[in-house]
Amino acid sequence: MEQLFKGAMVAGGAAVGLLFGGWHILVQVLMVFVIADYLTGILAGIYNGELSSKVGFKGIAKKIAIFILVAIAHQVDFVLGDKDMLRDAVIFFYLANELISMLENAARMGLNIPGKLKQVIGLLQEKAGEKGKKE
Repeated sequence: MEQLFKGAMVAGGAAVGLLFGGWHILVQVLMVFVIADYLTGILAGIYNGELSSKVGFKGIAKKIAIFILVAIAHQVDFVLGDKDMLRDAVIFFYLANELISMLENAARMGLNIPGKLKQVIGLLQEKAGEKGKKE
């Protein structure tokens, strides 16, 4: 059983390396944002009595699609020799989108949104634009 677990971990690591160029901090932060957005969406749905399994499954499909697009961007970078410039731009784009969505979910629950968090959205959007340009 231990060998099976170790084999699965090695295979998972190889898949992450192939798909995303390794376990980069941006991939990690994107994963945290995606999970947090999904959870805040569930909480907002519960809070407002709007929880729906159909909406939840659509949300999961969208989250999977985000990682597919990041993987595609990494593969394009690999072919073009761009050192993950496109991958990083795509990640920054989705980090901004996920943060906006989390803040919307928090607002749906009646929470006040700190101004500094709103400012971070602009910074992430700027980063996405900078990374998308050739250096």
